[in-house]
Amino acid sequence: MNTFEALKPRRKTRVVNVGGVGIGGDNPVRVQTMTNTDTLDIVATVAQIKECVKAGAELIRLTTPTPKHAQALGPIREMLFKDNIDIPLIADIHFLPAAAFEALKWADKVRLNPGNLLDGKMFRSFAFDDASYAKEIERIEESLLPFVEAVKVSGKAIRIGCNHGSLSDRILSRFGDTPFGMVESTMEYLRIFHKHGFHEIVVALKSSDPMVMIESNRLLVDAMEKEGMDYPLHLGVTEAGNGEEGRAKSILGIGTLLMEGIGDTLRVSLTESPVKELPTCYGILQATRRRITRTEFISCPSCGRTLFDIEPVTNIIKEKMGHLKGLRIAVMGCIVNGLGEMADADYGYVGGAHGQVSLYRKKELVKRNVPEEKAVDVLIELIKEDGKWIDLA
Repeated sequence: MNTFEALKPRRKTRVVNVGGVGIGGDNPVRVQTMTNTDTLDIVATVAQIKECVKAGAELIRLTTPTPKHAQALGPIREMLFKDNIDIPLIADIHFLPAAAFEALKWADKVRLNPGNLLDGKMFRSFAFDDASYAKEIERIEESLLPFVEAVKVSGKAIRIGCNHGSLSDRILSRFGDTPFGMVESTMEYLRIFHKHGFHEIVVALKSSDPMVMIESNRLLVDAMEKEGMDYPLHLGVTEAGNGEEGRAKSILGIGTLLMEGIGDTLRVSLTESPVKELPTCYGILQATRRRITRTEFISCPSCGRTLFDIEPVTNIIKEKMGHLKGLRIAVMGCIVNGLGEMADADYGYVGGAHGQVSLYRKKELVKRNVPEEKAVDVLIELIKEDGKWIDLA
């Protein structure tokens, strides 16, 4: 069976333009993060954005709880432009519709949370029948319509971002604390924008529980398809935590959906500096084959058969060759984990005898028993001979 047969085709979506960066369609899955500075602290926020851009961020979201915070995006953008940095800025809105209207003047995209923009969460329970719930939908539409018209005029994009933890009392009373409730909370807003002819929308359903996040996104895709909607999806496990736990949750949730063909942009949400989120984003994309941005390394865990000190050698090879986008390089401690475990690697660095290494081009042995101290350089020369070497800028 072909290695990649299990990878489903990516879901077809419309393209949403966010400040010149396309999300969806045939665009690569985009990587974004969110600043954790006070947006009113212009200098600190700009400094953090610069760090994130250097680490690979393609879109930046900033918290904008008030109109004043939204206005700060203007001087932030000006300072970035002075350093020739042009990156889309996304305003994150909760609670205050006035902040959403102001953000249309300054942001490239505005995030709305249907759980708290026009509803509340006081942990109250309501009894709705079909007629009374229909009245609630009419209320939401009437309240949302001025913003719909404003965003149509602005030419900006929006994200309808539903979080499991912020489902409104209205949704909880009607649909329960369930993935289906998350989908309905989102679809209510989508239907209103769709009805009134606005389609520059990215959608996100997030939870701190990756299982809930996976199921809610699957249900959302089905619901949109049934109603003729093709909006791109933003993936993330929100409040994932930090360290290994936060990364494990994010990899499980985001990676599962990417393998199923779902997802057009992503953020790994960690209780760490936003700069530290970005390597995990790209790692998930690389592992799921949705976006190849660096060398792929295959290396064995080592055992008593290993014929050289594999961990430092692997690190040296990664340091010297990690920029060779699209190449797959295998580092194997012995011949047992050689040809078979190398799978379809482009090059193999395999222990042949103590202190000696055999080098492979795919499954072809091209250099036998190269002294270990020379083997890395010989591998580099082999890649250069094949015309696949790229010098670092």
